[in-house]
Amino acid sequence: MTDVITGQLATGVAALAQAGLTPEPAGQPSQARFPDGAHYRIEIPSVEGPAVLRAVVAAAAERGITVNRVSQGSGAMMLSGAELSEMARIAADAGIEVSLFVGPREEWDIGRAAGAADGQVFAGRLRGTRQLRYAIDDISRAVEHGIRGFLIADPGLLQIVARLQASGQLPSSVVWKVSAVLAPSNPLSFRLLEQLGASTINVPSDLTLGQIAEMRAVSGLPIDLYVETPDAMGGVVRGHEAAELISVAAPMYTKFGLRNSRSLYPCGVHLVDEAAAIGREKVHRAAVALEWILRSGIKLTQSQPGAVGLGVPEPR
Repeated sequence: MTDVITGQLATGVAALAQAGLTPEPAGQPSQARFPDGAHYRIEIPSVEGPAVLRAVVAAAAERGITVNRVSQGSGAMMLSGAELSEMARIAADAGIEVSLFVGPREEWDIGRAAGAADGQVFAGRLRGTRQLRYAIDDISRAVEHGIRGFLIADPGLLQIVARLQASGQLPSSVVWKVSAVLAPSNPLSFRLLEQLGASTINVPSDLTLGQIAEMRAVSGLPIDLYVETPDAMGGVVRGHEAAELISVAAPMYTKFGLRNSRSLYPCGVHLVDEAAAIGREKVHRAAVALEWILRSGIKLTQSQPGAVGLGVPEPR
């Protein structure tokens, strides 16, 4: 027999109040916004090439949701010129920013420190001036194929590419996204990365609402936050908290990794089917989080495709 539910269903806040409890304070809602006035944007990470990007775009269309940005972790240097151009065309048609990791990085280098048990902190850094040169060439090559977004994990590289952009040697439309590998854990470090030239900054996924509010208090720069992380980043699952996180962090790139899935880096045709499946599941996670946002009752707006400030590719 099916139970019949009568009256109003209990809410978490109301139930806590009946028990004499209140939710933990989260600080004041952020008054900062994206240039279009939106509170948040959706990002799908580890979109490792054209096939995975097509899968993500199709999954988003099937679910009726907007993906504003995709990012990639293997590195622009591991994609052919034709693949870079194809990603630029697909994303430009959909109004999506493509953010590619810059390489080579210490984790791909001949040095072994980044491969040691305690060495992952070095993974995104660049070793010596030779790697700095290759990194700048990597950006220039991808820009030639229309890419306008890059993941940066080395503060020296961030400073030099920001200066190149300011002098007109790189397009003004390029977005510099600080990687989770370089994520600041306190407001002073956040502000320092902004001063070095960051456009958006990834912060650790395990920050409390209060700690996120501290970041927001010193800067209006967009915060990138994984609301679900892969196991290597701790396996945090916070999609149900998305509305509260966005309220405090806005403007916020709401990122969806995937716990309990294969590590994809560096990716290629040998992993493309699995990478596409993982990408589709991340879109599903985003769709579920959007349901939680709607259910929260907090009035939040998302950017539309091609919104101002996105590093949407400019294919030739």
